[in-house]
Amino acid sequence: MITEHALLPVIPGKENDFELAFIEARPIIASMPGFRSLSLSRSIESPRTYLLLVEWERLEDHTIGFRQSEQYEEWSALLHHFYDPFPVVEHYTAVL
Repeated sequence: MITEHALLPVIPGKENDFELAFIEARPIIASMPGFRSLSLSRSIESPRTYLLLVEWERLEDHTIGFRQSEQYEEWSALLHHFYDPFPVVEHYTAVL
């Protein structure tokens, strides 16, 4: 299992719209092969920043299966216009 980690910097004033769009987008990613779970948290200290954690069975489930799919186009149309700057996504594997 791997964990996808992204800090999502949402344009100020668009936080509520982002959260509503994310509710709509969540079933898209959840339907993908290899998807295990997702959490979205909002920073207390920096309320325009969200932490996205997605668990995947394998790295390729995210980088190829999702990112190269038609569903990703839907996902990005719903969410990517909220980010400034565009988030950096990293992948982690458990060591303990």
